[in-house]
Amino acid sequence: MRALSLCLLVLTACEPPPVYPTADRRQNTELSRVEGSVVVSSRARGNVVVLLFDAARPPPPAGSGRPVTFTVLSRDAVFGAAPDGDTGPFTAPFAFSLVPAGKYLVRGFIDSNLDFIPWYDVTSQVNAGDVGGAAIEPTTRANREIGVDVKTPALDVPVSFSDTALVPLDRPSFAVDGGNNPDGGNALLLTPTGGAQVLELTPLPIDAGVIHQSRPAFLARFIDDDLNGVPDDANKDGVPDFWPKVLVRKLTSVAGANPLLDENDLDKNGVLDAAAFEDYEHFNFTTMTSVPADGKPDAVVLAAGIDPTELAPLLIDPLTGLVRTSPVPVGKLTLVIRPQAFDLSNPLAPAPLKTVPKGRYAITLVQLSGQTWRLPNELQRGIAERFGLPIVESQSFVIEVP
Repeated sequence: MRALSLCLLVLTACEPPPVYPTADRRQNTELSRVEGSVVVSSRARGNVVVLLFDAARPPPPAGSGRPVTFTVLSRDAVFGAAPDGDTGPFTAPFAFSLVPAGKYLVRGFIDSNLDFIPWYDVTSQVNAGDVGGAAIEPTTRANREIGVDVKTPALDVPVSFSDTALVPLDRPSFAVDGGNNPDGGNALLLTPTGGAQVLELTPLPIDAGVIHQSRPAFLARFIDDDLNGVPDDANKDGVPDFWPKVLVRKLTSVAGANPLLDENDLDKNGVLDAAAFEDYEHFNFTTMTSVPADGKPDAVVLAAGIDPTELAPLLIDPLTGLVRTSPVPVGKLTLVIRPQAFDLSNPLAPAPLKTVPKGRYAITLVQLSGQTWRLPNELQRGIAERFGLPIVESQSFVIEVP
């Protein structure tokens, strides 16, 4: 018996050690995949771009999520030698590999202008003439939420494209009037102890080099989610909720980093970084006390919004007195920015900050269509040259808090 026990002990001691695919066990993550086909019923021609989003972080206008990954199907792979005017349907397979377990949305578009360049904000969205597509629920026509786990990949996912989703206008590229920097430069100085500042945004056609935004427009509409014909006021600030929406967010101040990156998002994935972050004191207006920095990264934004006063008559039906359901193209927007900052790391509960952090802030305009435009961007002098993009002086505009 003792000999048997010794044998078992020796065998146990000699069991092979666990084997990992990499020496770094943090990378030992089991992944899955999403596969399917695009189904195109359209006269449009071009490459088909398919995008994968985390369902918890949808893209504009529902959220501010960025693609987890993407793939591009060539025009030939989708349309072959089909003549112009033929609406198909056309099909072609797509696949995303190395997908972590989770829930996802699949979106896409036909890049009819062949101007999609994913690496730059100014070239990474749809323009006039493109055709949108998505994986949808066949009965409700709502976006389909696709579940993936390691043992159950998502297969046979259809992504439908139709001319009913034709994009009518370019992105809302814009210029700003109202800079007040006494030292010159294309900037607005926002003094923390000063009052609100007012800027005028106007559509700016840009059609040079690889940038094709010749038909920009602002699409204005009151928000009426409860369908009672009266503009909503979700945050109870006395200002009707309104499209387009605007976000004024702090840019990074990390030395050597791309100056266009959001603070605390240096990998540009739309998720706050876990390290190398800035953290600020909050303020509780109920108790009028400071809340110490909690060691978590903040997403700092300024109190800002579009003033709809001048546009209101255009957005109400004169016969019924109710909110128009269709957006109205307008020639300018009045942007009001107040010297108050919030932490938007929890979008459902913006937390006031004790002070307005010093630094540079970017303006992002979000259309009801989901198209966005942001200043400053890669078309500013000093950056555009390095990327082979055209220089557009107005695109360097920035908010500065001294």
